[in-house]
Amino acid sequence: MFLGVDGGGTKTAYALIDASGRLRARHIGPSVSHLAEGFARATELLIGGIAATLEKAASAPANLTFAFVGLPAYGEDSATTSTMDAMPAALLDANRYRCGNDTVCSWAGSLACEDGVSVIAGTGSIAYGEYGARNARAGGWGELIGDEGSAYWIAREGLNLFSRMSDGRAPRGPLYELVRARFGLTIDLDLCSRIYGESGSVRRVFAQFATLVHEAAQAGDGQALAIFDRGTKELVECVIAVRRALAVPEEAVIPVSHSGGVFNGTTFLRDAFRSALDGAGQGFQYRTPVYAPDIGAALYAAQLASRPLDESAKQTLRQQCA
Repeated sequence: MFLGVDGGGTKTAYALIDASGRLRARHIGPSVSHLAEGFARATELLIGGIAATLEKAASAPANLTFAFVGLPAYGEDSATTSTMDAMPAALLDANRYRCGNDTVCSWAGSLACEDGVSVIAGTGSIAYGEYGARNARAGGWGELIGDEGSAYWIAREGLNLFSRMSDGRAPRGPLYELVRARFGLTIDLDLCSRIYGESGSVRRVFAQFATLVHEAAQAGDGQALAIFDRGTKELVECVIAVRRALAVPEEAVIPVSHSGGVFNGTTFLRDAFRSALDGAGQGFQYRTPVYAPDIGAALYAAQLASRPLDESAKQTLRQQCA
């Protein structure tokens, strides 16, 4: 049996599969980000999530062949890597699991561990790919530096557009009244206190406001729709950068897929992303995601154990996930 853990900024998804492609258990738990929770609490939550998943399958850690644990921010601070590698060790045999960045889960799920590139656009954004024995990533620098095309970025661009509409620097489209209504504004500048005064995780709360930009685009706001166009072009730039870093031969055509709430929540981004890929002038082939990231993590665990699922098992797994 193979365990996959997809750790995110807001939740963590767990999946347990066997070699025949049977989905033995799934579980959703809180975020295991050490940046938000601290290492002690994040480790406690991770161990609890793994234990809950195994309990659902009436199984035990000793029955696991291998596990892959995707963790937020893994590899982004060399001083914490060894600590993150040890997080599952209180429950799992250290020789039968590997930790890595949660972007690997997206790639492994959306492309079923096939060579290619996958883009995540959720609260943040990043692209990750594998080709041959090589792997590479682009983006994922956080909301203060980049994360173009993410929910946070879309919200920030949308609220900036609102400010320009309010000032008269841009024509007032549907976004203007949507923001006023959603925040109950009679004075536009009161938006500052609503945003900067939010308690808790500003990054998490702020990213939710991307839905306003989506609603405005649906209502025919061309300036809001242009935000999605810009965001997808930035995401495709990340895909191109990953391809270049992987040293993919110029004549090769590689698959590209995606995951994340921004892609799941709007057709604008998916359609614009496919269009931008087609216009990139590179050898890319768009693929609809095959599996969710937690399933991808379990598939990757099987691959790391040199026991990859065969096509029959993958088909069985697809039917169950559907």
